Amino acid sequence: MLHIQVTHSYFLAYDQKQWERGKPYPPLATLQVAALLRQMGHQISLFDAMLSEGVEEYEAAVRSGRPDVVVLYEDNFNFLTKMCLGRMREAACRMIATARAEGARVIVAGSDASDHPDAFLAAGADVVLIGEGVAVLVQLIERLQRQPHIETQRWMAGLVGVGTLVGDQLQTARIGAQPPDARLTGHPAWDLIDIERYRAMWRERHGYFSLNMAASRGCPFRCNWCAKPIWGNYYKQRGAAEVAAEMSHLKQAFRPDHVWFADDIFGFRAEWVEAFADHLHASDGPVPFTIQTRADISTERMAAALARAGCAEAWLGAESGSQQVLDRMNKGTTVEELIAARERLGRHGIRVGFFIQLGYLGEQLSDLLATRELITRAVPDDIGVSVSYPLPGTRFYEQVKTQLGRKTHWQDSGDLAMMFRGAYDSWFYRSVRDLLHQQVTLHQSKAGTPPERYARAAAELDARWDALIADEHAHRNHDATPTPPVGSEDRAGPFQHAAAASNH
Repeated sequence: MLHIQVTHSYFLAYDQKQWERGKPYPPLATLQVAALLRQMGHQISLFDAMLSEGVEEYEAAVRSGRPDVVVLYEDNFNFLTKMCLGRMREAACRMIATARAEGARVIVAGSDASDHPDAFLAAGADVVLIGEGVAVLVQLIERLQRQPHIETQRWMAGLVGVGTLVGDQLQTARIGAQPPDARLTGHPAWDLIDIERYRAMWRERHGYFSLNMAASRGCPFRCNWCAKPIWGNYYKQRGAAEVAAEMSHLKQAFRPDHVWFADDIFGFRAEWVEAFADHLHASDGPVPFTIQTRADISTERMAAALARAGCAEAWLGAESGSQQVLDRMNKGTTVEELIAARERLGRHGIRVGFFIQLGYLGEQLSDLLATRELITRAVPDDIGVSVSYPLPGTRFYEQVKTQLGRKTHWQDSGDLAMMFRGAYDSWFYRSVRDLLHQQVTLHQSKAGTPPERYARAAAELDARWDALIADEHAHRNHDATPTPPVGSEDRAGPFQHAAAASNH
């Protein structure tokens, strides 16, 4: 039996925007891996970075625990890990160095590590798992259990889906994206989490407590800008009865007031959601929940099923109010579908949020104003706004990689800096973001505001838009990449918003 410490490197304290937002969730994928390793018969400990004050706490934990193996397994369901934030990479590398100094073998897995294994190997990791890595992780642990002192090269001999250093040279044995591994089933190792710390922060900041679940892994769609280093375009959905049983377990064991489903696409088919609702009502009933979904699958039948299952809020990957931009993204949805989905879900009592993405290739002022018009017409209950973020392995990244300078990551989720030559500078996009948020606030206030006061507020907001438009030439990047020629995009099919590149 090995003593295995399972951990991750997302420290909420290192991300000021998310700390102020104050909505932490336990590392779901990390807990799933911990449960799997425990089922294999090993002694498992967990260091949960989420609510830790910093890496110093980890250093103390690894020195006192003296694990045989450290598995730094990032939470694949946390969109911030897909964004590969620079501050968290720095934390991970410090954690790796400390674990190695204490004599532990170190295995690393996550989006950033899959894209850039060299950075983590240089910090001292023995091996980086490329992709989800569950199958090769099991093999590594089984080999180490049989031969605890096996040398590194023999330990990894013949394995695929790994990266390692031979001398000072990076060697990777990539196998391409694989389907989600069927061994990650059953309940995550919730008992390893200090649930009360999460509950306390949620109640202090928001007056209620939320926990996270996942009804599926992966995404079958192929958006040009969506990160796919873990599951590629594979999608594996759990059974509706199994997911309902897990919600009931969380409801009884931890009493959450709300559940966040971390799926890239929740439900996918209306009949699955209907079955999910049936199973919930046959037991002790649903917990109000929030999901991410697509406009083109938000049919009347789907909206009714979601409402019956207890869906309180749905986030749509709107991205832009410009059909031209949506088509360049290969989004596979239309502006009219977005407006119809927002109305349909709202009619069933479901709050609707829009993810908006600014600065995509070829986007011009007219496209930004079309996004303003979308917000005005659809009146979403909330929006999350980001600028386009080039993630390695995406078609978008390949189109702009020659423009990338020294800055290839956001340091934290509040960075919102352009990393390629968009039409405008970062200041301009941040100003558009702020005005879009004000647009939502204005529309939401209309019902309870005296007409004269509302008209005055609307005129003031219009004046701010006019001032920004008048100043746009000063903030234009005149060396920006032109609009890609018609036909240059991959037309593989409809595309899903992934939370990876949005600033929710």
